[in-house]
Amino acid sequence: MDFAFTAEQEELRRTVRSFLERRSSAADVLRLMADERGYDVEVWRLMAGQLGLHGLAVPEEYGGGGFGMVELGAVLEEMGRAVLCGPFFSTVVLATTALLASGDREACKDLLPGIVAGDTVATLALVEESGRWDEDGIRLTAERGPGGWRLTGRKDFVPDGNLADVILVAARTGGGVSLFAVDGRAQGLAREALPTLDKTRRQALLGFQQVPARLVGERAAAWPVLRHTLDVAAVALAAEQAGGAAAVLDMAVGHAKTRVQFGRPIGSFQAIKHKCADMAVAVESARATAQYALWTAATGAEDLPVVASLAKAHCSEAFTRCAETNVQIHGGIGFTWEHPAHLYLKRAKSSEMFLGSPRHHRDALAQRAGF
Repeated sequence: MDFAFTAEQEELRRTVRSFLERRSSAADVLRLMADERGYDVEVWRLMAGQLGLHGLAVPEEYGGGGFGMVELGAVLEEMGRAVLCGPFFSTVVLATTALLASGDREACKDLLPGIVAGDTVATLALVEESGRWDEDGIRLTAERGPGGWRLTGRKDFVPDGNLADVILVAARTGGGVSLFAVDGRAQGLAREALPTLDKTRRQALLGFQQVPARLVGERAAAWPVLRHTLDVAAVALAAEQAGGAAAVLDMAVGHAKTRVQFGRPIGSFQAIKHKCADMAVAVESARATAQYALWTAATGAEDLPVVASLAKAHCSEAFTRCAETNVQIHGGIGFTWEHPAHLYLKRAKSSEMFLGSPRHHRDALAQRAGF
């Protein structure tokens, strides 16, 4: 079985890389990190309208391109290389996957076209104060009254929750966990931006005080939907991490070739050679792992949960290790704000914890494998 990208997928990747090199440079990233919104609206709309990235993996009946996870993974790998600032992951991966997995055709018809067009920023609110990514961590409650469903509680660490137009919220109802859609301007919803290490991926604290909500999918049947969404998101994040690791390898090798000490490029020193070689091994291993995981998600293979946890744990550690080594190879300049090395290290550390730490996924992997 060949897990490499096809010629068409490689062309998609080249197109996205060319676009991001022009519109998401290191200077652009630094500028957007200081911006209250956190992303460039024009770039967001170009990605949706001109490139069709928002609807790449959305079925054609909802206005999407009808492709799958492998194509989306190629795009995410390039976004990882560019440390893209924007709500793409929360909207296109988390929210869209949850909507499609819910099986609620009416909700998909109402919400997905706006996402595909770039008119709607969406996110998934799952984690609460405990920081747990499992079913038992969901404590926010939903009650049904004469006026419909109302949500009460809080959600922590919600990606792009401070600016989302639509928030998909996991809440506990009688008999289990249900999924709800909440308007970002709903009465009773309080949103507070959280300080984060990685300012390229915003997070927010959301407070719900009798907030009106729309049930998505079947009542008390949302946890399998959310579990699948988290598995797909872990695979998508692994692809992004593989792209980030490849970027810092290129950065380190380029510096090692041009930085001269004692009359020689530092890349000629054995210690630097070994570091670059170790990075290259880590990058190729992460990329291979991510590509297999993407194929598993695209084909709906039964072992997706196992592969997703494996890919997330492995690619998290590979990206962090490469980002740290890149700073070391750059020496003093690698610690400065002006050099982009710190952007990748911060993204690597935040992504390592996002969707569950490597330890969390190894525990899940052991349980799923029957140990």
